[in-house]
Amino acid sequence: MSLYGVLRTGVSGMNAQSNKLGTVAENIQNASTTGYKRASTEFSSLILSSGKGAYNSGAVTTTVRYSIGDQGPISYTTSASDLAVSGNGFFVVSDKTGTPFLTRAGNFVVDGPTGNLVNAAGFQLMGYSLADGDPNVALNSLNGLEPVNISSMAMQARPSTEGVLTGNLPDGADPVAAASRPPAGTVYTKKSSLVTYDNVGNEVKLDIYLTKASATTWEVNVYDAANPASFPATPLNPATTLTFDGMGQLTGGTSTTFNIPNGQSFTLDMTGMTHLAGDYQVTGISNGNKPTAVEGAEFGSDGTVFAVYEDGTRIAAYKVPLATVPSPDNLTPRAGNVYEASIESGGVQVGFPQEGGFGSISVGALEQSNVDIGTELTAMIEAQTGYTANSKVFQTGSELLDVLMSLKR
Repeated sequence: MSLYGVLRTGVSGMNAQSNKLGTVAENIQNASTTGYKRASTEFSSLILSSGKGAYNSGAVTTTVRYSIGDQGPISYTTSASDLAVSGNGFFVVSDKTGTPFLTRAGNFVVDGPTGNLVNAAGFQLMGYSLADGDPNVALNSLNGLEPVNISSMAMQARPSTEGVLTGNLPDGADPVAAASRPPAGTVYTKKSSLVTYDNVGNEVKLDIYLTKASATTWEVNVYDAANPASFPATPLNPATTLTFDGMGQLTGGTSTTFNIPNGQSFTLDMTGMTHLAGDYQVTGISNGNKPTAVEGAEFGSDGTVFAVYEDGTRIAAYKVPLATVPSPDNLTPRAGNVYEASIESGGVQVGFPQEGGFGSISVGALEQSNVDIGTELTAMIEAQTGYTANSKVFQTGSELLDVLMSLKR
């Protein structure tokens, strides 16, 4: 083996150990980085052809590999917008130019200027809007994704479409003569009221008149409380009669449907009414709400993002997907703890949490790095020892070369 080969071997070994020290240093400094995946330096020998009487030294080459597919430990936090993937899959995020990436770093917060959910590196969480119903997802494409932005949801009023009236009508009440009942007259047995909402969120108070017509029947008439002239003339609902059997159970007239003034068609369900001895006890509820603003967001383990309004109403606004590739360890790392698909990793596949082999999303939790400090410190010592030994090879070769050059003189 030539002395130049010895020098080349020493330099090659020092470079290889230097690369190993580089990955160790990167791992240690990112040991507390959310979702970080450790890097390692793999060595491979490079052997040159040699004759029987002489050895032609080669070198050592290095390849950096990433443990992207290895799960890091999950730790729970106090932030409801912190998300962690448990199992297979990555969050889809984008930079400010809209370029998509994959990441396991789910430390998301609301960005003040834009209202988008961004992680610590400034990447925006991407999801499918549910404004027009279930999304049309392409399994091998990231098309159709948009930044998750709850603050863009405007104030919302939901018109009432259904309600429930339930309770007991007293069996002992006296029937009212037909000539005196609404709408022919002004006599009724009991009256209750129910608040509903029109198309723009205005309250519409409904007056519900309940009149005992016979031993086993009651008439139900609904009026607009804001229009007293309509009583006892024309109720909002068509003539509705509740019929009870001998056991006081409802057998007919289980619901009535009518239009809310300036609102939607409204169905009042009365299947819970009874006709028993005792007092008049009736309760009622309806859906719909007055205009209310978005107060925050809630995340489901299946990826659904709910807009939470001030009145407590929760509306599904986005569906956050997960993405993966056939070989996660061959993804290309980029700045900001994100990854790009490569030829070696294979193309991106998209799905939803808890479906088709994808993991679940843990809410109020973060995935920690998969770096083990003890392992890295051991690797550091190994690299330091190897670097020192290779430097001795180089130093010895250099001294021998000096001896050889002095012979010429």
